Amino acid sequence: MCLLIAIEGIDGSGKGTQAAKLHAYLLARGRKSALLSFPRYQQTQFGLKIGEFLNGKFGTLETVHPLLASLLFAGDRFESRELIEQTIASHEIVVFDRYVASNVAHQGAKSKGQERTKLIEWILHLEHTIYQLPHAHRNLFLDINVPLAQQLIAAKSKRDYTEKSADLQEADTDYLHQVRSVYLELATGPNWTTIPCESPHGLRTIDEIAADIVATVESLAGAL
Repeated sequence: MCLLIAIEGIDGSGKGTQAAKLHAYLLARGRKSALLSFPRYQQTQFGLKIGEFLNGKFGTLETVHPLLASLLFAGDRFESRELIEQTIASHEIVVFDRYVASNVAHQGAKSKGQERTKLIEWILHLEHTIYQLPHAHRNLFLDINVPLAQQLIAAKSKRDYTEKSADLQEADTDYLHQVRSVYLELATGPNWTTIPCESPHGLRTIDEIAADIVATVESLAGAL
């Protein structure tokens, strides 16, 4: 059995950094680990369109219906399904830098109440039932407050899908607050673990956060 670990969180929470550190840790200990990052901006046709969406080509966050936006992100994984399946078949642990829950949180953030519930159900049905993508065994939610996350976004190096310092989603403070609220709801589920990125003294170090992630993954891997 291959263990599927998804690193999740709002923009600026350090998902890419922590996914890479976890993958390197596992490899160093002889685990057959693989790392897959979504969206695959340059590798899939849907990924290219996601980059255009995040650069505002199709309109603002308010003008693009979240159901339509969800199709782009789900399509990126569907286009990558063969890669996902082959990777799972040949590895012991697969680390996802963002996965299905990212689509749920980001699109769910654009609606409320029953509309949000129905949208979340639609996304999960689309990705897992129609597209038959496997479920993550554990989602690790890197929790950070929005103002601090936006400071970290401003310090990011150049990305391959945008020339801007912050894309459409990263630049919208209210939107990021809503994304975090959806993640906090999701993280009450049984296949979630919340990893705090802050302490009473401020931002925790990358290594401190990584240690919590490793402890969680080792406990799961040991139970296989």
